[in-house]
Amino acid sequence: MKSLYVRIYLTLVALLLAFGFGSAWLFQRHIEQERGNVEIAAGERLNAMAGLLKLALPPVTAPRQEQAAAFVEWGQRLRMPLALEDADGKRVAATRMFLRRANDPGAIIVSAELGDGRSLEMVRSMRPPGVASGASGQGGPGAGPPKVDEGPWTGPWLHRPVSPGAPAVSTLAVVLLLLFVGVAVGAYPVVRRLTRRLEALKRGVEQFGAGQLAHRVDDSGRDEVAALAASFNQAADRIQTLLRSHQALLANASHELRSPLARLKMAFAMLDDAAPAQRERLGREIDVNIAELDALVEEVLLASRLEAGSAVGETQVVELLALGAEEAARAEAAFEPETDSARVDGEERLLRRALRNLLDNARRYGGPDVQLALQPVNGGYEFVVADRGPGVPENLRERIFEPFYRLPGHAEMAGGVGLGLSLVKQIAERHGGSVRCQARDGGGSRFVIFLPAARA
Repeated sequence: MKSLYVRIYLTLVALLLAFGFGSAWLFQRHIEQERGNVEIAAGERLNAMAGLLKLALPPVTAPRQEQAAAFVEWGQRLRMPLALEDADGKRVAATRMFLRRANDPGAIIVSAELGDGRSLEMVRSMRPPGVASGASGQGGPGAGPPKVDEGPWTGPWLHRPVSPGAPAVSTLAVVLLLLFVGVAVGAYPVVRRLTRRLEALKRGVEQFGAGQLAHRVDDSGRDEVAALAASFNQAADRIQTLLRSHQALLANASHELRSPLARLKMAFAMLDDAAPAQRERLGREIDVNIAELDALVEEVLLASRLEAGSAVGETQVVELLALGAEEAARAEAAFEPETDSARVDGEERLLRRALRNLLDNARRYGGPDVQLALQPVNGGYEFVVADRGPGVPENLRERIFEPFYRLPGHAEMAGGVGLGLSLVKQIAERHGGSVRCQARDGGGSRFVIFLPAARA
């Protein structure tokens, strides 16, 4: 059986049946136990009553009239449906209550020996099944109801079910049946709705796996199925974004590779026929193009690894003050720290690459007047790289962080392929920070990279 909802539903129904049968069995056991306790107590009372009446009544040798008068007197005092029989089974006397109840439907007569041949009879309003209503062993007045005579009372019919319990058991069976039907009918739509949503999620996963990357599943609701659907949608968004980014990265990298490759091809073609001076110039151009290719490949690989979340280096505590001083000295930029210590958790190689890209970008497009500042802020620290270049238009300050995007008018010969700022953004976000571009007072740009402080 492959349908999940059928298995869940049948399991629920089986558990409900087990509960119903178990409840009925426990209830029946309880009824039988209580019935046995009642029978034992009734037998003990009747035996005790027979012993007392034996002492109170005239002896068996006394005249029947004397025995009957004394028995009737005691019967009125006790107010019970009692009768007295002699050793031959002939009735000596009976109370009015006995005569009135003896012929009631369902009444039975039970007896206990007095020990001198006589027996005490009492009417019980119960009829054991299988005993006919006319099975009395004694005719005459009061005859008719069945008689159970087993000698001295030891708890008669403990081995026989009693009919008044049957209606209770039947009622219980009807109630359990109705409960079973109600729960079974009510549980089916709930179970089916649950598994129908799982089936819809399964179809959505199959469609996504078949290449429909824009497909999403219904994640409405607050249960576990909705949480699973929401997780799938988030994963699908991430996968779709990564695939698009990789496709764009591959397309842009292929385009950017053409320029240095074309220049290399032309340089090698001219190298054989070139004069010594021109040969020297072509050699330098070949070295520049090879370095550009190497830098491009390295940046493409690094961007791919960052997007995929792959580890690049070990995470450790990085001292930003030393990092800023080293990179500022390499880029010949002024360094103005506003703190004595600035530590963050991260990968030093990546943080150094991000700061170096900002400084190189500032010198390439902003001229020699480049300044680096390190300042504490709420929750972390900020590196600020300022230049005096032409600045970035406000509407393009977000786009410059896109892969392979370059401002209009920046020629390829200015250097770079448009991956530097994109890597800075990826590195900052990888460390839980951010990067933004601002206008600088007096002209130029300010690139601010925020990094959260190290955990204590």
